[in-house]
Amino acid sequence: MTNFFSRIFKQLLFIARNRLSPHQFFMLSSVVVGIISALAAIILKFFVHSIGQWVTYYSDNYEQFFLFTLFPIVGITLTVLYIHFALKDQFKKGSAEISYAIARLSGKLPFTQTYSHVFTSALTVGFGGSVGLESPMVSTGSAIGSNYGSYFNLTYKDRTVLLACGAAAGISAAFNAPIAGVLFAIEVLLTDATVASFIPIIIAAASGEQQPFDFHNVPYYLILGILTGFVSLYYARITERMEKLFAGITSKRKKIILGGISLSILLIIFPPLFGEGYESIKQLANHQTALITQSSILNQYLTNDYTLLIFLGALVFIKVIAVGITLGSGGNGGNFGPSLFVGAYLGFVFARMVNLTGLTAIPETNFALVAMAGILSGVFYAPLCAIFLIAEITGGYALIIPLMMVSAISLAIARYVEDDKDKYLLSKLNLNELLETNFTTVRPDITLGMLVRVISFSKRNTFPVVNTQGDLLGVVQLDNIRTKIFNDTLYNSITVKDLMTEAFAVDTNDNLHNVLQKFDDTKQWNLPVVKDKKYIGFLSKARILSEYRNELMKSI
Repeated sequence: MTNFFSRIFKQLLFIARNRLSPHQFFMLSSVVVGIISALAAIILKFFVHSIGQWVTYYSDNYEQFFLFTLFPIVGITLTVLYIHFALKDQFKKGSAEISYAIARLSGKLPFTQTYSHVFTSALTVGFGGSVGLESPMVSTGSAIGSNYGSYFNLTYKDRTVLLACGAAAGISAAFNAPIAGVLFAIEVLLTDATVASFIPIIIAAASGEQQPFDFHNVPYYLILGILTGFVSLYYARITERMEKLFAGITSKRKKIILGGISLSILLIIFPPLFGEGYESIKQLANHQTALITQSSILNQYLTNDYTLLIFLGALVFIKVIAVGITLGSGGNGGNFGPSLFVGAYLGFVFARMVNLTGLTAIPETNFALVAMAGILSGVFYAPLCAIFLIAEITGGYALIIPLMMVSAISLAIARYVEDDKDKYLLSKLNLNELLETNFTTVRPDITLGMLVRVISFSKRNTFPVVNTQGDLLGVVQLDNIRTKIFNDTLYNSITVKDLMTEAFAVDTNDNLHNVLQKFDDTKQWNLPVVKDKKYIGFLSKARILSEYRNELMKSI
């Protein structure tokens, strides 16, 4: 029956394509992709809710709760098994894979991605993995848009837009926030060059609105912006280190056991870490802190405001560790939801601490909401998405000014400390590990005939020229001497010194950002590397970009 309706649906779309203009069909396609992506998000939520209901049954009393804390290891195990056996380990996580597909793969994503993220994230989060569902929703929607475009042989441009439409629909369905979905697709997946030009316009427009705003709270929002900036950095660094720690464990079984047991221990102490955590955010917003702590083994010690604040404040930092453990041990999910969780707890704890001093009274719920935008902005580098997501969730723009202040400060700190995300990721690459040493060196005084014999045994097209002390003097490019090597009358009259060109060498003290700049300036794909003027090898631009891509995959 499903196949029957699927064939009818495809047939209708082909009829529409033949009868509509290209522009009309593209507009229809964007609607279809949006609806299918939204349905996929609903199905994912349904799966998670169904699994969660079954799991929650075992947490009705204190004794069963300890069994309840063991469920994350079940979810991670099932996820790893599905990826290994059903997907043959051909599975990519994170938004970076989508960005890479846009930039290098003509906007094409594997068909398996239209459903694989639904199953894996449902198993991970439904059984209590401490991650979010938004990233899988984005990946699923993007794959739907990409495969739809490929199926109907649409152009690269149209296929890329449909890919972004699917991603936007996923975020929109998750939060009922269409504007935030659009801005997420633009800021995170597509180039942000044009977005930057709209920021002053949006700020100017928002500043002109007459919304109730207590300017006395501005200093506290400024402090909150600084806090969210540094917590965003903490988030990025810790999740990266946790995943790198698990990446060093080759055995999948050991990863699952270590990750599952670690999560179980954390859940016994901090129950709000279970799953996405949105329910505890709602309780926090309603000041129902007793419900947040009641299942913890520490509950009997949380008897006053100060011990409670320590507990809630610890959740800000422990949640990040739980996310790293879940993803590192094999679970699938995203950082979008956890970012909101961390922000909500950070903002609430900060406001409650200020209120306990008795100096002033600031709205705790407002600060929790604004901090959510701050963390989202600092982690994803997506301030517009963060601002309008919270504005849409709250149903108005009363908080637009503090949202912009905190998001902007958080983003500025994150960018300043990391000195731009590209530079930060490049700084993590080890130049020595990227060094290629299988280039054959030649002396400047050897003849062309001797060089030809060297070329015949080499698999490279570039030959570094060094003197007896090992100093790099220049390079010989095979493409530059191709006409000469076939003229044997020149074999004894020309030396390598006559054939070599300038070597645009890289020093071992150069950072990789500067190295890439030198690649662009010289239009070369391989550059020699020297240490104290001594030749030691070559760097390949292709290999650097490949390693950068791997780091980018891990960072999102």
